[in-house]
Amino acid sequence: MIHRTLAPVFMALMAVIPQAFASSATDLRITGLITPSACMPNLSSGGVVDHGKLTVKDLDPQLPTRLETVNLQLEVTCEAETLFTLTTVDNRSGTSAIHSASHGLGRVNDDQMLGSVAFNVLDAVADNVPVRTLLSSNGGADWRPSTYLGHAGLTAFAAADNLNVPIAVKVLTARLSAFTTLVKATDLTLVDEMPIDGHATLQVKYW
Repeated sequence: MIHRTLAPVFMALMAVIPQAFASSATDLRITGLITPSACMPNLSSGGVVDHGKLTVKDLDPQLPTRLETVNLQLEVTCEAETLFTLTTVDNRSGTSAIHSASHGLGRVNDDQMLGSVAFNVLDAVADNVPVRTLLSSNGGADWRPSTYLGHAGLTAFAAADNLNVPIAVKVLTARLSAFTTLVKATDLTLVDEMPIDGHATLQVKYW
């Protein structure tokens, strides 16, 4: 019964197979990444930098206004000593009014940019030992001392007596400072309340 059912199908397929075959090829790549351990970042205050409610009088009419610096506690905990870097994704990309390496605060009135926020990593401690903060702007090929944290580079950490060489870390603690700057008041059409709408994602990358 099985042979009688399959035979017509087989014959139909045979009827459309050409007698001569042409061949071509393409590569198939299998990629992925196995990390030595997982690292979990955490920020105090739920990662929220809250500047409260401001009025027009709080903004300089002629110069950008720097708001009060807000500090969060940053902690990255790994299952074992791990070489990792930190970077960010600016979820308000294209709205930074002060500097492209900073993060945007969103748009108001559809066509006005409100300002920028920059992040610094300060007072870093790795496995209970003070460390230096490094920055690479070329994907990790070169490193230099810098407290910058953002989408324009990779942040890593080095021993205090080691020259610009990232180290593996199990537990990192640091102060994450947010420096928010608003454009001058005359650059804004202030009719209704304007939310400060910055949003960034902190990423841990392994290398």
